[in-house]
Amino acid sequence: MKDQLSFDDSDSSIRLEAAWQRVLVRIQSEVQEPIMARFIRPLAPVSFVDTTVRLCAPGRFIQEWVRERFSGIIQSYLSDELGESVQLEVLAKPREKMDSAPTKAVAAAVSLPEATPRFSPNERYQFGNFVVGQSNRLAVAGAKAVAKEPGQKFNPLFIYGSSGLGKTHLLHSIAREILSSSPSTSIVYMTAQQFAEEFINALQANKVENFRRQHRHVEVWLVDDIQFLAGKDKTQEEIFHTFNYLHSLGKQIVLTSDRPPKDIYQMDERLRSRFEAGLVADIQLPDTETRCAIIMKKAEALEVALTLELAMFLAESVPGNVRMLEGAITKIVTMASLEGTELTREFAEPIIDQYYQHTVSKPGFNQIVDLVSNTFNITIDEMRGPSRKAPVVHARHIAIFLTRRITGDSWKHIGSQFGDRDHTSIMHGYQKIDEQMHHDKELLGQVRGLMRTLNPH
Repeated sequence: MKDQLSFDDSDSSIRLEAAWQRVLVRIQSEVQEPIMARFIRPLAPVSFVDTTVRLCAPGRFIQEWVRERFSGIIQSYLSDELGESVQLEVLAKPREKMDSAPTKAVAAAVSLPEATPRFSPNERYQFGNFVVGQSNRLAVAGAKAVAKEPGQKFNPLFIYGSSGLGKTHLLHSIAREILSSSPSTSIVYMTAQQFAEEFINALQANKVENFRRQHRHVEVWLVDDIQFLAGKDKTQEEIFHTFNYLHSLGKQIVLTSDRPPKDIYQMDERLRSRFEAGLVADIQLPDTETRCAIIMKKAEALEVALTLELAMFLAESVPGNVRMLEGAITKIVTMASLEGTELTREFAEPIIDQYYQHTVSKPGFNQIVDLVSNTFNITIDEMRGPSRKAPVVHARHIAIFLTRRITGDSWKHIGSQFGDRDHTSIMHGYQKIDEQMHHDKELLGQVRGLMRTLNPH
């Protein structure tokens, strides 16, 4: 007798059947064979009407299992293969009693994905000891929202900023907050470099499926320093498919980088667009007041009393990022303890002069353009002016590149220094030099030489 849920050999049914076979091939490369055999292959395409695809599952258990774990990815793949956005419905066909089996027995008979190693956030990193200021307010707000409702808001969350400003701190804080309210949540945290290394090892050991299960069967996926993958095409492809898989299932993704997605050159455009699909939040160097608060918080953690005067002196005198600031207070506290003296400004001043003086006077814009002007025999007025002559443009672009790398100023501010140019033209100049250095060794050596001249230490 013909099954009630089968469909006629119409054009849409033939199209759906062909698409479904291609979807099976794609899914097969991502899941264990026992799961494929028990849960995916038994699904049968029923109909494709008004952008809705209906699949039939041989029983309610399989129906619910597929709905919970695979409906998102199946819907995504079907949309891709059919060439249009579709909605998915998974129906259950009544089964005879003899075919029914207790849920536990079925689950035990199937080799489910290997358990993901439990991630333990660093004890030092939590929202409670992260000092919030104007420079990081948006990033912290995004991180807290993600921790409160994973997968519901800001997915993905992309946090960027220079090294030592607290990006890793926020990743661990997110994980800690989620685990405190839901200890069983599966979380993966790793740097992009670790991801690349483990992926290469998996390829060499023929264990790619194990690697994919570790990353794709999680609730929260945290990846630090994603810019490390620039230029690594094979690893980017793996990141791309992992991202799509998790995002389609509503799993939370948080990424960090030292620059915004649009500035990660040699990164697949498909990845850049996905990174920008959620909330992109930056962390800048903290202002003096925030730096002072960071110093007081660090002193509190070290259980030492610090006067506001000394904290403000350190905030104004110690250059660099938060990591350097915390290192300075640790050094001063340790030396005061060894010498058995009080923590005063008079005690701290010679230490700051000895260890941090050479970094206080960071090269400024005038020093940079002077050096470039003398090196290429192009006047400063020409670099800042409208000239489009090739030698002038080349010198201008190098000056822009050095200014951004050394000062960290915004594109808009750098544009104002180069004759009020639009920030997009400044970004183009930076990108052109950055890309050329990857294949022009002479230019690479030239730029590095200029960097050493400007930063002899």
